[in-house]
Amino acid sequence: MKPTVKLATARTPDGGEMVLYQHGDDFSIKINDQDLMNSRQHESELALARLGCAHLAGHKAPNILIGGLGLGYTLRQALDMLSPSAQVVVSELLGAVVEWNREFFGELNGRPLEDKRVDLKMGNIVDLISSSSSRFDAILLDIDNGPNAMTDSGNRRLYGREGIQACRRALREQGCLAVWSAEPSKKFEQLLISCSFHLRRFRVSAYKGSKSQSRFVWVASQDKGNLLPGGGEPRPPPKKDSKGEKFKKRKGPGRRIRPVP
Repeated sequence: MKPTVKLATARTPDGGEMVLYQHGDDFSIKINDQDLMNSRQHESELALARLGCAHLAGHKAPNILIGGLGLGYTLRQALDMLSPSAQVVVSELLGAVVEWNREFFGELNGRPLEDKRVDLKMGNIVDLISSSSSRFDAILLDIDNGPNAMTDSGNRRLYGREGIQACRRALREQGCLAVWSAEPSKKFEQLLISCSFHLRRFRVSAYKGSKSQSRFVWVASQDKGNLLPGGGEPRPPPKKDSKGEKFKKRKGPGRRIRPVP
């Protein structure tokens, strides 16, 4: 049996311990002993790029932003999909993640950081998004474990109303926002809808062939025609009257309404 080897450690902005392990050809990263990412379970990271960049097929020179380098799988998939004239900005908060990609993960995904289309930006992605206006054709977010932050409590700004509205402003008119999450979140779905996005929710396998372990990818756009068919289509909750009763429209003359029990 091959041993699990601790290769390196680093500190997160919140002061947590981030540890890199290797087991045979596989790598994993943990934060305070909780699994953050694993090279054996990367199918959902590929799906994030496939779903978030699907509308860019045939686009001559798209400009996309990837939030969170991880093990490089989302970046690799995006580069494989996009044209030679594409520009891909990668925003990463943790210097150790970049160092580990260059030192240890190169053979996992063909060294995507060396691709001339890639522009690596170190720092908080919220600042980058907030300073961008109609810049990106797609924004792909894989920060922490999704809307429930693990690595940096400051990432909660990204998944709140202010952050989502900043993403909307940073997208071009036909752009898409794709968000990876380890867990479902109806609250986050309603936030996206309230920020004037059309939305699809996709349940994807954690690793190829898995039927029991799933992850989630939301794809949002101001243009409903940009969204792939399939997946779930979250809806806003029914409106309530002044007494808090839920109402829904009835078909027929006058479109009468009645309380929903």
